[in-house]
Amino acid sequence: MPYSAEISRRHPSCFLFLVDQSGSMADSFDPKSGHELQKAQVVADAVNRLLDSLGQRCVKGNEIYNYFDVGVIGYNSEVAPALDGSLSGQAIAPISTIYENPAELEHRTQQVSDGMGGIVEVSNDFPIWFKPIANGGTAMCNVFEMARGLLQDWVEKHPQSYPPTIINITDGESTDGDPREAANRLKEVHTNDGSVLLYNIHLSSEDVSQISFPSTADVLQDPYAKLMYEISSPLPKAAKNAAEKEGYKVSSESRAFMFNADPVKLIQFLDIGTRTDNLR
Repeated sequence: MPYSAEISRRHPSCFLFLVDQSGSMADSFDPKSGHELQKAQVVADAVNRLLDSLGQRCVKGNEIYNYFDVGVIGYNSEVAPALDGSLSGQAIAPISTIYENPAELEHRTQQVSDGMGGIVEVSNDFPIWFKPIANGGTAMCNVFEMARGLLQDWVEKHPQSYPPTIINITDGESTDGDPREAANRLKEVHTNDGSVLLYNIHLSSEDVSQISFPSTADVLQDPYAKLMYEISSPLPKAAKNAAEKEGYKVSSESRAFMFNADPVKLIQFLDIGTRTDNLR
C-alpha cells in the first residue's frame, strides 16, 4: 500500500512549507474586531511553532534524530527560501540543523490558568526561524515549480522514503497564471512509496463558512476554491486519523484542502498535515 513506508534516520521524510507573502497578507484576520491580527504574523507564528514541534518530536534522549528534512519557501512576486539567521538561503535542511539554529529567541509572555481558577502570567523564549513579510503579488505557479525542482532532487536521494509533504498557505489567487499544470507536475514527483502530497489552506478575513477536507467540489461555490480543491492531494491515512481526532468529518474521498480558515484552523491544519504514525 502507498504511504506506508517507515520514517527513520536511514529513510527520512520531508516537509516543505510554501508561504504566501503577498501584500494582502498584511490584512487582518478579523477587521471588524478592531484587533490587528495580521495574517502574515499569524502564519509566521504558526510555522515557527510547528518547526519547534517537529524538532521536539525527533528528540531521543540527548540526540535529535533526523526523521525529517524541512524547508520553508516564501513567495510574493519573487520566490525564495524563507528561513532566517544562519539558515538563510537554505531551501531544505535536516530537522536537527533547523531545531538547533533559530534565528533568534523572542521573549514572550502569556496568561495561563493556575489550576485553581485563577490566571498567572508565564514568560518563555519563543524560537524564530521565519519572519512575516507582506508585499507584492502571489507567484503560486513559480513556487510550485521551485518545489518540484527541490523535491525531484530530494526523492532521487531518498527513493525508499515516505513521500514529501508540501503545505501551501495562501490567502489569495495566483497572480502568475493558472497553477493547475505546475501543481500536477509537482505531484508527479514520487518515491517508491507514493507521490508527493500537496496540502492547500486558504486563509480568510471574510465572515463566511469554512470548508474543511471536502470529498467533493460540489460543496464549494467559489471557482477559486474549486481550483484549489482540484490540485490538492487525497488525505493519507495518518492525516485522516489526525483530522478525526480533531473532530473533523472525513471520508475516503477527502482532499487535503481547507477553505476560508481562521487562525485556529490554520494551526490544526498544519498539525494534521505533519502527523505521522510510522516513526521508527
